[in-house]
Amino acid sequence: MKNGLLAFVLTIFIGGVFASALQADDTLARFKGGIGVHPVSNATGVADVLNFPTVTKNVVRGINPAGQLWLIDDLDARVKTNGDIEVRGKGLILAGGNSAGRATGQSLFATLICDTAEPFGQHNTNTAGVPLSAGGDFKIDDVLTPLPTGACASPMLLIRTAGSGAWFAVGIPSLD
Repeated sequence: MKNGLLAFVLTIFIGGVFASALQADDTLARFKGGIGVHPVSNATGVADVLNFPTVTKNVVRGINPAGQLWLIDDLDARVKTNGDIEVRGKGLILAGGNSAGRATGQSLFATLICDTAEPFGQHNTNTAGVPLSAGGDFKIDDVLTPLPTGACASPMLLIRTAGSGAWFAVGIPSLD
């Protein structure tokens, strides 16, 4: 009798664990790794000492790039279906100019865009931003506004400056 009861209790427990694990996957989008911004998308024409070729800004889904090169060592982000977002970034620093190799006191926020064609709906964390440490580390723990609805077939996560709204880095979507 004891063995039968124990087996029954274990079956219920194990079934409950598997069922809750299946229900707990409320992830809308995941990002592992990041790419720093290069403000120029492409250039045409021939450059010489006095003339520069025509350049096209690296605009991503309607958002302008920062004016200087930036690098990021690591980015890890998870967006839940209820709009909760956690982003951890390391080493977001300038890659050019007189302040290359460091961050220079920016505040930043995150934007999730799911649309691949205009109009691009933007789901933002608090646009007042969080501080970027001198070494380029940051943590965003917030809720997106407006809340995303439905699936996000082509997620784009941009890390942006609280000042101009330009993007510094983009998350690499995780296919896991």
